Amino acid sequence: MVAQRGGGGVSLCLASAGALKTLSIAAFTLAWTHSIEKTAWQEDWLVTPAGLELTQARIKGFGAGMEPPPEARLVGGWFQWSPPLVARPEVVLGNSGAAGEWQLCHGGHCQTLSEIFGHPIGANVTIMSVCKNP
Repeated sequence: MVAQRGGGGVSLCLASAGALKTLSIAAFTLAWTHSIEKTAWQEDWLVTPAGLELTQARIKGFGAGMEPPPEARLVGGWFQWSPPLVARPEVVLGNSGAAGEWQLCHGGHCQTLSEIFGHPIGANVTIMSVCKNP
């Protein structure tokens, strides 16, 4: 997954089980399947000098603690909404093993975290953060 470097000379860093991967991307979609409801969920993120910013979230259904907020609108079969922009220094991705892996999508291409790291990550936590490039 190689693309244009993020704005302000930043890239996305992924850390899991002592391994670090750097992706030169300015924006990406994080996709997964809810472990109980087996419902697709997607989030669009920006990689900025201030941190990771969630710009839009989408879910294919609701239930078991995953109700869309009141401002969500049904578009193309997805409930979607734009949460308030907050720059996060890191986002921690857990893995219960009860659902499929997290996927990162960019430019119409999606990869699981295991594919990005080049080996199974299993139940290891993955931390997403902004890499500041010199």
